[in-house]
Amino acid sequence: MRIAANPIPYWSKAGKTREVFEQAFADFAAIGFTAVKADVPDGMSASEYAGWIAGYGLAPSISLFSSPFDETVDISDEVERAKRFAADQTALGLDRTMISSMAVPARMERPAVGADFSADRLALAIENCGVVCQVLAAEGLRPLHHSHVGGVFETAEEIGRLLDELGPDVIGVGPDTGHLRWAGVDPAEFVARYADRIGGIHLKDCFPDLLDGRGAGSYREQSNSKRLWAEPGLGVIDFDAVIAALPDGYDGDFMIEIDEPSVPSKAESHRISYEWAVRTLPI
Repeated sequence: MRIAANPIPYWSKAGKTREVFEQAFADFAAIGFTAVKADVPDGMSASEYAGWIAGYGLAPSISLFSSPFDETVDISDEVERAKRFAADQTALGLDRTMISSMAVPARMERPAVGADFSADRLALAIENCGVVCQVLAAEGLRPLHHSHVGGVFETAEEIGRLLDELGPDVIGVGPDTGHLRWAGVDPAEFVARYADRIGGIHLKDCFPDLLDGRGAGSYREQSNSKRLWAEPGLGVIDFDAVIAALPDGYDGDFMIEIDEPSVPSKAESHRISYEWAVRTLPI
């Protein structure tokens, strides 16, 4: 088990340039992280990427395959994309990946409340997700559902349908504590319910300001407000309960992911999170 970092706040507004990633990697190395979410840039081989991050003392950690999984995609295209993704991930020595859905336009406009629910869309997305999960598994990656506001599997009911219908032989669980709580799901209860299927986890906290129906604005507006996401330990999530609910023998990494830091500096946000993790996590 390692404390890993996701560089999303570095590139989400500045773009996925080499300079942006190099700043993130340098910050992570200086703070003490030893692993980073494995995102191989277009045009770069897995071996080149591994060498790049190794220059900062970092190793690849669990990544994410994301798809709408709904009527807006051609499942044959998603299957081919999943095969290419799996080839890179297994070449990096990884044996699992998170898998999530993004993004339903109405849910990006009105997040975390299950906007524009469609039973037909949900059924199709579950079917398509199952197909992609089987492809990933055949290519050597264990798929883990990753909760994410804005997608088809947003609410507790939708996530439950996905996991129950596909079953543990097809899909495991890689929860995001912040996205679960934003959608009104207690992360500790969720982890306890699916403990036998958990193979990874993203750790971020939430301030109370925009939770439980109090939020106004789009996904981007709420996420960028600095009153939604919090570094672990600064918000309302009971991480002691989350950690206690993890299964005995949990062998995944603990990934810090703060979509929008609550402090002015991205490096300081990750330093706060890393120091919390060292004090708190069973590593």
